[in-house]
Amino acid sequence: MKLSYLNLTTTDPAFNLATEEYVFDYLPKDRTYFMLWQNDNAIIIGKHQNTLAEINLNFVNEHNIKVVRRLSGGGAVYHDLGNLNFTFITDAKQQESINFKLFCQPIVRTLEKLGVYAQIGGRNDITIDGQKFSGNSQYIRDGRVLHHGTILFQSDLTVVSKALQVDPAKIQAKGIKSVRSRVTNVADHLPSKIDLEAFRNLLLQHLLEEQPGDEYVLTKADLAKIENISQERYATWQWNFGRSLECTTRKKMRFEGCGTIEANITVDHGIISQISFTGDFFSVLEPENLAKLFVGKQPDPDVYKEILNNIDVAAYFVGITNEQFLTLMTQ
Repeated sequence: MKLSYLNLTTTDPAFNLATEEYVFDYLPKDRTYFMLWQNDNAIIIGKHQNTLAEINLNFVNEHNIKVVRRLSGGGAVYHDLGNLNFTFITDAKQQESINFKLFCQPIVRTLEKLGVYAQIGGRNDITIDGQKFSGNSQYIRDGRVLHHGTILFQSDLTVVSKALQVDPAKIQAKGIKSVRSRVTNVADHLPSKIDLEAFRNLLLQHLLEEQPGDEYVLTKADLAKIENISQERYATWQWNFGRSLECTTRKKMRFEGCGTIEANITVDHGIISQISFTGDFFSVLEPENLAKLFVGKQPDPDVYKEILNNIDVAAYFVGITNEQFLTLMTQ
């Protein structure tokens, strides 16, 4: 089957995922498509996952990390400009004949040429010395398969751990959870150091040596349709957060002069459905009345600030300021 490759230059995760969908649904199906792309500062959530159970929401908001849900299943991954993503779109034939190894092997063979010996392990990982640097997932429909994977080349692994770090003692959630494993960067294992751009070029060159092809350049019409898909799906709160199944988060802090406050917040499909406050605090007004103001709202720091705009939280929790209460709610 003929190969066409796309070199995407945007680092907008919503646009890049929309490009995958557009290529899958609208470009001629008489060929295989290969794409290389990067996202800047983003968490990509698996289709069936509970977003709030996967991310450290406070850290994500503080560091302006975009959260976007993809079409394929699997676990949540963090992308920065030290990470390279690849996509294959081709005929699926018999669904049971599709396997992750088929699409991961070109990555392994390219690394072998560079003196790095990687292994395809488990269901959908590529590892070096037992440490994961590539996670892969697939989306299959109408006889076609979209396979995409990450390559941690020189990512900031400290951000990876913080952005995806959710305290299991603080959250009970429905939905498919990611399995965290030890990760590594490809660059740390290269005998001769190269930068990511050089690696990207070598990967494309190696693939074209194995399967010759030509470049597909997106037209203005293509780009307009991709932008439309991006805005209608991947840039929307409803797609990225609203599909989340019910989860309950427990937030607990002790404040000098007030005591301990514990907030139990239940979020269903991205909206607070229930909230309760317990602890050893004193109150003038019933905390249940404050809780009612949050029901039906998005669990977002800016939304919380708006709710509290004309409210003195100290009436509900004696000895606490609005700022301290926000610290509790957004931890």
